[in-house]
Amino acid sequence: MKKNYVFYLFFILLILLPCSKQDYTYIDKVKYEPSEIPEHKLSMVSEMGDTDHMNELLDNILIPRVVGTAGHKKVKKYIIKTMRDLKWHVETDAFEDKTPNLGTLKFENIIASLNPNADRFLILACHYDSKYFKDQEFLGATDSAVPCAMLINLAVVLDEYLNQIRSNNDISIKLLFFDGEEAFLYWNPQDSIYGARHLAQKWENEGFLKKIVSLCQVDLRTKPIMITILLRLQDMLVLLDLLGTPDPNFVNFFRNTQDWYVHLHNAEKRLAQMGFMERYSTSSVVSRTPNTYFQLSSVNSFVEDDHIPFLERGVPIVHLIPSPFPTVWHQITDDRKAIDMFTIENLNKIMRVFVIEYLHLVI
Repeated sequence: MKKNYVFYLFFILLILLPCSKQDYTYIDKVKYEPSEIPEHKLSMVSEMGDTDHMNELLDNILIPRVVGTAGHKKVKKYIIKTMRDLKWHVETDAFEDKTPNLGTLKFENIIASLNPNADRFLILACHYDSKYFKDQEFLGATDSAVPCAMLINLAVVLDEYLNQIRSNNDISIKLLFFDGEEAFLYWNPQDSIYGARHLAQKWENEGFLKKIVSLCQVDLRTKPIMITILLRLQDMLVLLDLLGTPDPNFVNFFRNTQDWYVHLHNAEKRLAQMGFMERYSTSSVVSRTPNTYFQLSSVNSFVEDDHIPFLERGVPIVHLIPSPFPTVWHQITDDRKAIDMFTIENLNKIMRVFVIEYLHLVI
């Protein structure tokens, strides 16, 4: 790893040496500004929900799906087919890796792109594998069948509007379904986030995380001219995990994406003020005080999850994971009974507002 960084640094220095500091431009796309849905159209966004479709998705995804099993293969094929039926470009990142107790297994990340040729991407991500337990079958409703269903449902209900930017080469959206997030024995750097580690390294090797669009052009007869533009191809990775139980509490983990986290908070607030959040709080029935999902508080991130390899490579991260974790985390009770469809649909509404405004879709 260190050798790779040294090589890239040396290469960039060779480019920059003949040029003055004033001659180059760096564009950090995390500064990208969203649009805003007019209040009178928020009702349309709220009513786009399709609970029947969410239940259909869960019927197909919420099964034991440990890497290497028939259930895992079935869910993988289902996600790929569903996204291809929506006319998204789907590719997979297949590889093999050693596990501490099950030998060498084949993993396969799924990458669905609305327009794979775009310059920049908003990435929404989750993992689709379920945790291995030696003596019991674990369903993993919150971990992470619900996030998978949420992402696919978002693509379905926004299909008409996403078509507006299907040929937009400036910005697009990716849905990323990681494989092998769960540890097979004990969580450690080698036994966890198999798919995320592999894909982040692959994208780095391919220059997909950062790209030099044009090199320094030097005219020895005149002043050196620098026309290099560095583009951050991944605007942001929004990772969804452990979702579906009633009244989740989220906090902001990263300073450089704080504005986007606040944007999610504001989307929730606007929807709630207009009465579009259903059964907004099940834990505050007596006081009737809404339990806001997105808290306006920040903490230093300590949660290890699929975002880590991308965070280490400079990709801006928003991590949507409840704090504290749901009580059903890694329990046999993390099944269909643990999830609340009203909460899930409330989160779906917030995510729809976020994506529509991020991508400047016209409603």
